[in-house]
Amino acid sequence: MNRVLYFAFFVLFTNVVLAQQINTDRPDQTESSLVVPLHSFQIEAGILSQQAYGIQQQLLPSVLWRYGIHKSFELRLVTQFESYDFKSFANKQTGLGDLQIGTKIQLYQKEGAKTSIAFLSHAVLPTAKDAISIQKLGTINKLSIAHDLSKNTSIGYNLGYDYFGVDKGNFTYSIAYGISLSDKLGMYIEPFGTFENFETHIANFDTGFTYLANDHFQLDISYGTGLNYGMNYFSTGFSWVLHKKKK
Repeated sequence: MNRVLYFAFFVLFTNVVLAQQINTDRPDQTESSLVVPLHSFQIEAGILSQQAYGIQQQLLPSVLWRYGIHKSFELRLVTQFESYDFKSFANKQTGLGDLQIGTKIQLYQKEGAKTSIAFLSHAVLPTAKDAISIQKLGTINKLSIAHDLSKNTSIGYNLGYDYFGVDKGNFTYSIAYGISLSDKLGMYIEPFGTFENFETHIANFDTGFTYLANDHFQLDISYGTGLNYGMNYFSTGFSWVLHKKKK
């Protein structure tokens, strides 16, 4: 069924002619160090199934909405429908998750330069029902840096701080190594993790592939696992960008 949906999206949108190749924040955990172009609107959506700590989590779907309001920063909105199956308690909760509203700011990008830097910040609003909400105002922040190593390889990394209204907050990190296998196909490998309350280290690893259908539409698939605890996830999705002409 998912393949049918993605094929339908491909057929529907391949007739849109755009000038710039898409740059996305999915499927890896490392956020891109580039903002979307001025007056462009980008949708990055996918489904995810994850199991950890005896909880089966599904996002059906998770959607990141991005709009280039200035050449140096974008507005961002995250919406997602969440499902949690607490197997130990025979309890299942579903509903719209907490809204995330934020921005990404381009700190450094220069034509011909092999390095780019951006800063991302989201406010997490406790809009969901209590069973799936953080129930307090939270924030997610990341410094994103990327380097082009060669024509076909690059490395990007994030350093972040998340705070959800309790304790000290969490330090986060990720390092994604990307490889262009062809003009259409790419892959990445990525360690990522969290220091909860700046103490407990939760280490993970994931890998995935992207397929560039055309300059504005990309499909992706990824798999991740916990390195020092029991976790695994599978995700698949797409990214689609529209460019709005300046009036």
